[in-house]
Amino acid sequence: MDDCIFCKIARGEIPCYKVYEDDDVLAFLDLSQTTKGHTLVIPKNHYDNFLFVPKDIVSKVFGAAQKIAQAQVASLGAEGINILNNTNSVAGQTVMHFHVHVIPRYGEADKLKIEFMSNKIEKINLPAVAEEISKKL
Repeated sequence: MDDCIFCKIARGEIPCYKVYEDDDVLAFLDLSQTTKGHTLVIPKNHYDNFLFVPKDIVSKVFGAAQKIAQAQVASLGAEGINILNNTNSVAGQTVMHFHVHVIPRYGEADKLKIEFMSNKIEKINLPAVAEEISKKL
């Protein structure tokens, strides 16, 4: 896609701080650095989001993310890693090119808080939701 910033980075039109590259995948430091070493992993070809990426490419992207996470722990002293993908703007996706965030964690000192809380607003019928999802698989 011509106007996609990640496509421009993958084509070498915009410089980046490259961490990893192979034929299909590119990983580079996120300029915002949520924590030290925050890396974005993208397929070189354009896919709007996770829902449209071929399975073999998803596998390559997550394989690269795992290698990067291992290197972050070994080289930066990270105590843990968050692997994060946002799909569509309602979920926080701001660049419409599939990408995975690999965010090293350093304990409370990194001041990053990702918290999952129980839905207190409505009672959710779990068996019915599981059946709805299963029907579309």
